[in-house]
Amino acid sequence: MEIGLIGLGKMGGNMRERIRRAGHTVVGYDRNPDLADVDSLEALVEALPSPRVVWVMVPAGGPTHDTITALGDLLGEGDLVVDGGNSRWTDDQAHAEQLGAKGIGFVDCGVSGGVWGLENGYALMYGGSPDDVAKVQPVFDALKPEGEFGSVHAGKVGAGHFSKMVHNGIEYAIMQSYAEGWELLEKVDMVENVTEVFRSWREGTVIRSWLLDLLVAALDEDENLSGIRGYADDSGEGRWTVEAGIENAVATPAITAALYARFVSRQDDSPAMKAIAAMRNQFGGHAVHTAAPAGGDAPESGESSGEAHPAHR
Repeated sequence: MEIGLIGLGKMGGNMRERIRRAGHTVVGYDRNPDLADVDSLEALVEALPSPRVVWVMVPAGGPTHDTITALGDLLGEGDLVVDGGNSRWTDDQAHAEQLGAKGIGFVDCGVSGGVWGLENGYALMYGGSPDDVAKVQPVFDALKPEGEFGSVHAGKVGAGHFSKMVHNGIEYAIMQSYAEGWELLEKVDMVENVTEVFRSWREGTVIRSWLLDLLVAALDEDENLSGIRGYADDSGEGRWTVEAGIENAVATPAITAALYARFVSRQDDSPAMKAIAAMRNQFGGHAVHTAAPAGGDAPESGESSGEAHPAHR
């Protein structure tokens, strides 16, 4: 089959190559002319036979909306747009309605696989009508991992990105658990080879996973992770998962805690932790850690910067 692909970055570029390896024709467009096969969206649409299928692989939000709006003016009845980015499911529903008014189909597709997808395949979760999904099924089959699993028609428009959102929320919680376990093992003197402990878990345990494999690979490169700053971004899907849990009265405490931990990671000196330290000092005389005064050293760990409250001496 022939397909247009818009957005040829780390994910999109590798997806183009994997689709081509499966024997399909891909016409790619990117704002970077060094990556593109054509020099405009108009040229991409003109190069495709009717009915046209165009896969959008650009950042979520404004860039995706602008691209889909532009395609709505270039495509015609019977054509199809696939959004394979990290869009919010509510945007999918709006885009499906927008394109549907012109007789253009729409499928949303959550894609997981990262930089490893070219060789290993991409996990795909897609939403849309059976007829629209059928138009792009050969490309789904080309992108998915080998074997029985790895792709799913999750349901109606929006179901693909909603499923991918929940997938990423689960990912947050699993990563946080591994990270906390690693920190605890590093903290105690009796465990002398933390990396090998993690490596041993890769076989025969109930917590083995690809994420565990990747953590071990990172520890092999830098055993103490000393070259990495303790700062973690979030792409938005963790937040959306928590919001969806609230909207549907589904408790997501592990995912929520993992998301909040990322927020804390961005603070070199947490204001909230300052308030907690101050309150602990007030009710129990617990030590607080202060910055070094001008010309002197801060109190040693365990020393209080002031006397305990008389009631708790």
